[in-house]
Amino acid sequence: MAKKYRSLVWMALPGVIYLFINNYLPMLGAFIAFKNINYTKGILHSDWVGFKNFEFLFKSHDAFIITRNTLLYNGTFIIVNNLIIALLVALFLNEIKNRFARNLYQSMMLLPFLISFSIVGYIVLAFFSIEHGFINKVIFPLLHIHPIEWYLEPKYWPYILVMVNTWKYVGYSSLIYFAAIIGINQEYYEAARMDGANRWLQMTKITLPLIRPVVIVVVLILIGRIFYADFGMFFQVPLNTGILFSTTNVIDTYVYRALLVTGDIGMSSAAGLYQSTVGFVLVLLANMLVRKWDKESALF
Repeated sequence: MAKKYRSLVWMALPGVIYLFINNYLPMLGAFIAFKNINYTKGILHSDWVGFKNFEFLFKSHDAFIITRNTLLYNGTFIIVNNLIIALLVALFLNEIKNRFARNLYQSMMLLPFLISFSIVGYIVLAFFSIEHGFINKVIFPLLHIHPIEWYLEPKYWPYILVMVNTWKYVGYSSLIYFAAIIGINQEYYEAARMDGANRWLQMTKITLPLIRPVVIVVVLILIGRIFYADFGMFFQVPLNTGILFSTTNVIDTYVYRALLVTGDIGMSSAAGLYQSTVGFVLVLLANMLVRKWDKESALF
């Protein structure tokens, strides 16, 4: 190892150790998904049951519903929040030249990200409660609309959850893109202005192409976790209301509720392994598609 890199290696070492302990070492426990855990025998000596733990997830009549909900919600969050709204917000922030105003907007948008979903659930309740909700008691009377029992109507919750996710995460996601934008060399913009390019052309011909690698990395990371739902949002925001499970139940909440009833650690591990395996495959496929698209776009 060259001496000039030694200090960098020492700086990275704590992060590498943490990554190994937190992300790679637990992979040794993947075999739990194929065992019937008996605490008297211990994990290593428990009976091997093969794929029986996966049957709980795949033979259940809810398997299609929870898989569909997980994929559709996360797919919507990736497209709407991260590829459209967050990117637009980052571009708009870059157009604000007043530093105080820009920092104020950043702080205001980042604030929801710091609020726990336990509090967010009660904020949503304050808006949608049938008895005291702001929408039913203030907005609807002005529009002469009858109150809606939001917590008894599953059809409204896909829209509510998307709005909640946008409100909470779009500020954080936009800061990632904004950090990439402010790192662009300003000489590109100066040259473009000298050639007569307006703000729109600078945005579409300079900013977006130069931050494309960051956008691709963010999307790949999100695709890798497309089978992992935000447990706090799907459990706390609908207040664990049973009648809403058709549109709010996802793999994570389903496994949690099943564990409360059965306490089956093997089944929980099977669900986690299933999520991780599918996520890994999706990352590889997405990466292949992006590389192919990059090669094809480079030909034109």
